[in-house]
Amino acid sequence: MGRGFFSSIISFAYLVVGAIIANSHKYFAHVANLKTVVSAALAVILWPLLLFGVNLHVR
Repeated sequence: MGRGFFSSIISFAYLVVGAIIANSHKYFAHVANLKTVVSAALAVILWPLLLFGVNLHVR
């Protein structure tokens, strides 16, 4: 098992945690148009900011 395997595992875990936190902050509640999809994607990728109270909803 090489370095790429562990990098993939860490990346996958990061995205799973991001999805869980974004869901707990209601970013997946009303994914119906492009703005809400972008907001949800940003929340998953930038989830540490959600823990500090940053609002990632696209307006």
